[in-house]
Amino acid sequence: MCSSFKWIGLGVIFISVISACSGGGDANNQQDPNALKIDLGNKIFNDTNLSTPAGQSCATCHDANAGFADPNVDHTNPVSVGADGVSFGNRNAPTAAYASLIPEFRLDATDGYVGGQFVDGRAANLVEQAKGPFLNPKEMANTSKAEVIQKIINSSYVNQFEEVYGSGSLGDVDVAYNNVADAIAAFESSNQFAPFTSKFDYVQAGAASFTDQEQRGFDIFTDSPGTPNGRCINCHELGPAGAEMFTNFTYSNIGTPINANNPDASIDIGLAANPNLTTSANAERGKFRVPTLRNVAVTAPYMHNGVFQTLDEVMQFYNESQDSLNLCFPDTTILVRPITCWPLPEVADNLETNDVGFLGLAQNDLDDLVAFLNTLTDGYQP
Repeated sequence: MCSSFKWIGLGVIFISVISACSGGGDANNQQDPNALKIDLGNKIFNDTNLSTPAGQSCATCHDANAGFADPNVDHTNPVSVGADGVSFGNRNAPTAAYASLIPEFRLDATDGYVGGQFVDGRAANLVEQAKGPFLNPKEMANTSKAEVIQKIINSSYVNQFEEVYGSGSLGDVDVAYNNVADAIAAFESSNQFAPFTSKFDYVQAGAASFTDQEQRGFDIFTDSPGTPNGRCINCHELGPAGAEMFTNFTYSNIGTPINANNPDASIDIGLAANPNLTTSANAERGKFRVPTLRNVAVTAPYMHNGVFQTLDEVMQFYNESQDSLNLCFPDTTILVRPITCWPLPEVADNLETNDVGFLGLAQNDLDDLVAFLNTLTDGYQP
């Protein structure tokens, strides 16, 4: 499932996103309909009155200061709490950064299932994804689309909504609800979510240089001749120059351990629960979409269930843990937390064994990889 992905379509998506978000400049420019829509989406995305009870917005779990992931999750509480303050889902909120560059969900003849929003791809695109959290009882907990639309009608930006979508556009609940999601998707497709301003980007543009350690980490990541093979590049492909996403958007089960700290103890079967599958669900149990690595250093915890707290742990897991008959490390002193053995995989079916586990990397190799991953954080100042 980690074979090469075709990037032609993504390049087109990237170009269209930049075209849509660069024209018109200031989001308050009333003469630019797309800028006005992006500004409306921004207001909806940050509106804490759109949950039941009030107090939670999209930005609560996708904070710009935390790489558009949830800043309030940790080892004790690895998944986001709902608007009611007591409900939890079973998944660590993924970053919303660069989500507009994820291709729509589809079945590829070579790579299997590819793309889609949410870590199981159940929403084909950003518009469909944005419709979910408002009505999820463990998230924003509205009881109906009508409840959401009434809150939009009562909002300070209701006139702007009608300016974007037309007078009377809030009269039909289903149409209005789709337009709410459309505005959020427009905002999430703006360059605020995909700025490409990491040190890596500056290095690629010739405006900065890697340190020796960062360069070696990049070489290990990309399996460059003369360095140990990290095999990271097999799934976390760079992608087209200037729009590197560090993923091939395919699905794999890497044997992520059960997280005993997850308040929702149910087994997550991942892609197999996607209602849009056209092939056997059993063959997809435990698989999750390969995530982008952009901003990975600031979006802990890691994996769909938040089981890992640090990139050091992730590196150790990838390096040595993928054997269901031998999950213990030979030397636990190098771990950040005192773990004797990794728990068993949450789902032991369909395990990926070609590119995960027993890589044979030394500790300094793993440190170099982490140093490189730290260069993928946006906001770098050369």
